[in-house]
Amino acid sequence: MKRILEACVNSAISAVEAQKGGAGRIELCENMPEGGCTPSSGTIRFARQRLHIPIMVMIRPRGSDFLYSEDEFEIMKNDILSAKELGAEGVVFGILKPDGSIDRERMGHLAGLARPMQVTCHRAFDMTVDPFRALDDLVSLGIDRVLTSGQSDSALLGAPLIRKLINHAGSRIIIMPGHGIKENNLEEVADATGASEFHMYLVRKVSSPMTFFRNDVKMGKPDLSEYDHDEVDAERIRKAMEILDNKS
Repeated sequence: MKRILEACVNSAISAVEAQKGGAGRIELCENMPEGGCTPSSGTIRFARQRLHIPIMVMIRPRGSDFLYSEDEFEIMKNDILSAKELGAEGVVFGILKPDGSIDRERMGHLAGLARPMQVTCHRAFDMTVDPFRALDDLVSLGIDRVLTSGQSDSALLGAPLIRKLINHAGSRIIIMPGHGIKENNLEEVADATGASEFHMYLVRKVSSPMTFFRNDVKMGKPDLSEYDHDEVDAERIRKAMEILDNKS
């Protein structure tokens, strides 16, 4: 079985690093402290110019929950059309109703706008009240793939449910484990779930070349450093790919 590593990337620079490491596909995001939001058009354009692997663009106008206002829904429509125009191979989104079920009407509308791009439902799926009903809803909408941690704090903890979802899905939709998968547990997640695709965020800290520091001023959250940032680590991607290749 051919196994695919989808690298979650937090910038166009990280996207290039993921490709260097041998990732088969990327999910392009920004604002990772909020779980990932829609990247800028400049980021998508730069990544498209530099990459030969497929690009899946996150469509998420803000952090927090997945119940969106009409204005936010309009933004998501525009972002999908922009991603298509910029040459992305796919988009990633999820919309829920207040009761924790899939918003079939809105999800279907966005999926229609996205075609012929691929469509992945992201971990909004992990916040649904009934994962099997949610999975059947997504299948009925023609969604290509579901990213899930098995409704747990990590894909390893959620592996029993992920395996059940894979069995329930059959060939109708791809179930892709993600969240908390690292080099040291990838093989265990693969064995426990039987999945063929894996979503991984493998980064290293990059220190700023600044020589002048203002530690008394914060640009964002107080627990985040102003003088280093996460960047996808090509070597970690390469090691993960070796693990998957040995499993194939």
